[in-house]
Amino acid sequence: MKVQRRRHLALATLAVLPAMMLAGCSGGNTESESEGGGGGGEEIELTLAHSYNEDQPQHRCGAQVIADEVAAADVGVTVEIFPSSQLGGDADRISSVASGDIDIDIQGASALGAVYEPISVLDAAYVFEDSDHLAAFMASDESQTVIDGFAESAGVQTLGAWSAGARQFTANKPVTEPADLEGLRIRFPGSPQFLMNAEALGASATEVAYEELYLALQQGTVDGQENPITNIKAQNLAEVQDYLSMTNHQLNTNLIIAGPVWDDLSEEQREAVNAAVEKAVTEVTTCVEEDEAETLAQWKADGAWEIVEDVDVDAFRSAALEHLEGEYTGDSLAVFESIRATAD
Repeated sequence: MKVQRRRHLALATLAVLPAMMLAGCSGGNTESESEGGGGGGEEIELTLAHSYNEDQPQHRCGAQVIADEVAAADVGVTVEIFPSSQLGGDADRISSVASGDIDIDIQGASALGAVYEPISVLDAAYVFEDSDHLAAFMASDESQTVIDGFAESAGVQTLGAWSAGARQFTANKPVTEPADLEGLRIRFPGSPQFLMNAEALGASATEVAYEELYLALQQGTVDGQENPITNIKAQNLAEVQDYLSMTNHQLNTNLIIAGPVWDDLSEEQREAVNAAVEKAVTEVTTCVEEDEAETLAQWKADGAWEIVEDVDVDAFRSAALEHLEGEYTGDSLAVFESIRATAD
């Protein structure tokens, strides 16, 4: 018998009750009911939600790998994936994970800052050198403070983290140094950490929903935006922007989180899920690198963009880190300093 978690379980129970009542009234032979289903054992079906489409690395190399690896472990657990915000937007899903309506979710660090502010520092501009630095921090003792603080505050476990690529600027002019952002209305997500990043980089932030970004650029509501290569490709932004400037100003950090279901799993099942997440972290990192290299090569070949690689990254990094260090206080400052302490 497969048991779907939380709200799915209630629906399944309502559907099964009439059949059970009829079987009881008929006094039929129930021997067949005990056959199959792993010898009568219950299989837990976990819901895994995220906001990405099925072509993006977070799904095909992340969520799908988690589901496949958990199934292969054969520990009485399966994973059902709900991509493309089918179970709600980021803010809604955070609440659903905490309440147990969603079992596992893939979230950006900035979104999680709504329930525990210090964890949003993982999305700070230039706080990480690259994806290797993120991996080193997550494997270090220094990361445990923020992970434990998040678990205590939100009642949510962090199973792993990966980078979905560095974020780059696009506009109708090159962006090679902080001064080039002056006078430009740049779309940033509306979370406090992203808006702080905009200030740190010298940009004038304009909030526009991701789903409305293409139209906002096309109509001139904003002059530019910033996103990782995979998102820029998914949104076809080359159709409405001329220059892609490789500022690499922020890792797009995703965390894989689990709610109260974690306490319901056996030690063997937890180990299987953790191993699946660990493999997915490696797979996503590789997929992102391959996808970005392939996309950039194609863009250069077909002339879709003017790709600006002569960027003064040191000027951006110095300005951003100095600004952020002066803005953070308390636990957020402690997280910022611990991340920078693990940089090579």
